[in-house]
Amino acid sequence: MELERAVEAYLRHVALERGLSDHTVSAYRRDLAVYVGWLRARGLGAVEEVTPALVADFAGERASTEPPPASSSLARLQSSVRGLHRFLVREGRVDADPSGRLRPPKTPRRLPKALTITQIDELLDAAGPAPGSADASAAEPSAVRDRALLELLYATGARVSEIVQLDVDDTAHGDLLRVRGKGDKERVVPVGSYAQAAIEAYLTRVRPAWAAKARATPRLFLGVRGAPLSRQSAWLIIQAAAERAGLTAHVSPHTLRHSFATHLLQGGADVRVVQELLGHASVSTTQIYTHVSVDALRDVYATSHPRAR
Repeated sequence: MELERAVEAYLRHVALERGLSDHTVSAYRRDLAVYVGWLRARGLGAVEEVTPALVADFAGERASTEPPPASSSLARLQSSVRGLHRFLVREGRVDADPSGRLRPPKTPRRLPKALTITQIDELLDAAGPAPGSADASAAEPSAVRDRALLELLYATGARVSEIVQLDVDDTAHGDLLRVRGKGDKERVVPVGSYAQAAIEAYLTRVRPAWAAKARATPRLFLGVRGAPLSRQSAWLIIQAAAERAGLTAHVSPHTLRHSFATHLLQGGADVRVVQELLGHASVSTTQIYTHVSVDALRDVYATSHPRAR
C-alpha cells in the first residue's frame, strides 16, 4: 500500500472513529508528513517496505537533530508513527508492526502553574468590574463580556476551546453548565453564583446588541461585531487582563484551569471529583494536581514551623 494512501486512511480513522479533534489530527498529519518524507528520501514507496531498522533509524535521527527537539514533540512524533503501523496491522494491510520496539522518550514531569486565590481576584477585577459593584453600571460592554468569560473559565475549569464553543442554551440549566469536551464527550459542571451573575449581566446588557450586528449564531460569547469569539481572541483577552493586573507570571487560558483544579484539591475535594469536572479520561492525569497541593503544603510547613529547617 502506498505510503500516502496509508497515512490518509489512518487519519480518517482517528478523526471519525476515535473522534479526535481537528487540532490533534492536524498534528498527526504534520508528524506523518515528516515520516513519509524521510522514507521517500530513502527510496521507499509502500508501507510493506518499512522495517524495524528503518523505524529505529528515523527515531534516532530525529532525536539527534540540532537544536534538539522537545521531548514532548519527539514523543508525539513517535506516537504518530506507532499509531499508523498498529492501524495497518489491525486493518490487515501488513502482517507485522515495524514500530513495535520503538520506545517513546521519557518526558519531564511538568507541574502546572496555578495562581493564588488573591491573584485570581486581581485577574478577574482587571478583566472587568464585578456585577453589582459600584463600577458595574458604567462598564464598557467588552469589559462585561471579558469578566463573564474569565469568571466562567475559573468557575468550571473548562478548556478555552470548550468555553468558546458553548451555546446560550448550554447555560439554561441554572447552576449547571453543559460542556462538550474532547472526542465530543459531554459533561455537566456546576457553576458558582459569581460566574452566574457575570453571565447574566453579559446576556442582558451586551450580547443582544452585538448579536444584532451579524448573522444569528447560538454561540454564547461573541465579538464586538457579533461573530463568535475565537480561541485566539479569548487568549488575548486573558493576556490583556493579566498585564493590567500586573501578573508577571505567564498567564494563559490553561492557567485558570490549573488554578481551578489546584484550589479545589486544596479545599478538600476528592481527586476523582476533580477528574470528572475537568473531563479527564484517566485519574492519573488529574493526580498531577495533587503534587502541586503537596508542594504548597511543604512550602507552608517550611516557612511556618519553627523546626522545619
